[in-house]
Amino acid sequence: MAVTLAFEDGTVRIEGSVPDLPFVEPDPRSKTARAPAVRYAALREALDECGVTFDDRVLADPSIDVRSAYELREYQQEALDAWRANDDRGCLELPTGSGKTVIGLAAIEALDTAALVVVPTIDLLEQWRRECETEFDVEVGQLGGGEQRVEALTIATYDSAYLRADDIGDRFGLVIFDEVHHLGGEGYREIARLLAVPARLGLTATFERPDGAHEIVEDLCGPLVYRIAPDDLAGEHLAAYDIKRLAVELTDEERAAYDDHRETFTNYLATSNLDMRSGSDYRKLVMRSGNDPQAREALLANQRAREVMMNADAKVATLADLLDHHREDRVIVFTAHNDLVYRLSERFLLPAITHQTGAAERREILAKFREGTYSRVVAANVLDEGVDVPAANVAVVLSGSGSTREFTQRLGRILRPTEDGGRALLYEVVTEETAEERVAERRR
Repeated sequence: MAVTLAFEDGTVRIEGSVPDLPFVEPDPRSKTARAPAVRYAALREALDECGVTFDDRVLADPSIDVRSAYELREYQQEALDAWRANDDRGCLELPTGSGKTVIGLAAIEALDTAALVVVPTIDLLEQWRRECETEFDVEVGQLGGGEQRVEALTIATYDSAYLRADDIGDRFGLVIFDEVHHLGGEGYREIARLLAVPARLGLTATFERPDGAHEIVEDLCGPLVYRIAPDDLAGEHLAAYDIKRLAVELTDEERAAYDDHRETFTNYLATSNLDMRSGSDYRKLVMRSGNDPQAREALLANQRAREVMMNADAKVATLADLLDHHREDRVIVFTAHNDLVYRLSERFLLPAITHQTGAAERREILAKFREGTYSRVVAANVLDEGVDVPAANVAVVLSGSGSTREFTQRLGRILRPTEDGGRALLYEVVTEETAEERVAERRR
């Protein structure tokens, strides 16, 4: 019986007899066999190696004819070449501002195939759509942001792609996952599994995940095939930069509150056999807090201690000095808590951006920042990635997590080269003799 391959609901339906393959399973209901859509390319390769002829009906006609006016920089071409040499599969790690989008456009042009671009935010969706419409003379589809229209070139949010992957998995020959580290998330993994797309490109400034899920990304999208660090591009393609750490002290009142909360927390740890250096033990503490009053008290005490050290009065005073010193610069202030954002916004009359800020208001603030009406903004986490932040040359990190990814993304916000070729500057403001010192070491 002739072998026929077809796409069906996120799988490749196989009619006819095929060799035993580890990713092919029988489907008694349809009396066929099935493979996960993500294994489509591997299935074709295995059948070819076994000398099995087959009628491939998996992909709709994926051809697209596009041409771009971009000329790739040397490192961008090296990245694209590394991806192509790995059979058009794999991930690229390049700093924010280095032109990852340009490499993605070049990949679309090189393959002449229908392409799906998956992005984490509406802001990025709009940026990609603008770039594609500017460079390519084709209709650009959109999944997300109030639209559900599929074209040969389509931009989708991760959320929309998750909902539609089993339906559109046969429509594209190339998928680009921007901020590909998101693909390691439990739900988003299904996007890659349900797409039969053979060519897969992942773009990120920070490939590795602290939970180790980048190994899953490698399986679904391909391995990390190219990496270049900010230091390798600083001074030529990115702004040269310096990082300065400023230490501040708690007031006597803050110190007493911090020490009291930390004592409550550490006393519980001493009797509970938990080690907070282990992420799994922290999750155990959270689970215990649901029915153990002492665990809940310890968890709240740790949270309050963090709030004291991250929102210290001395940080506000230090920021006042920095804003005065950098009156002529474009400054972004980063914090970990919305409360501090609004406190700083009121104290220094700074435009504030948090997850509560509407998309229209955020776009207006960033537009005024870009044109120079605003010379500084304060934000909590939402500008870490997925947003086209206009040229800034000074960042002040008042508080944050121990995540290397978060730190790298924040540094990347100020690395776009400026007309005067000046150096970018990132300040870390760290509270002395608190857990924040260890947090700062971890993210560095």
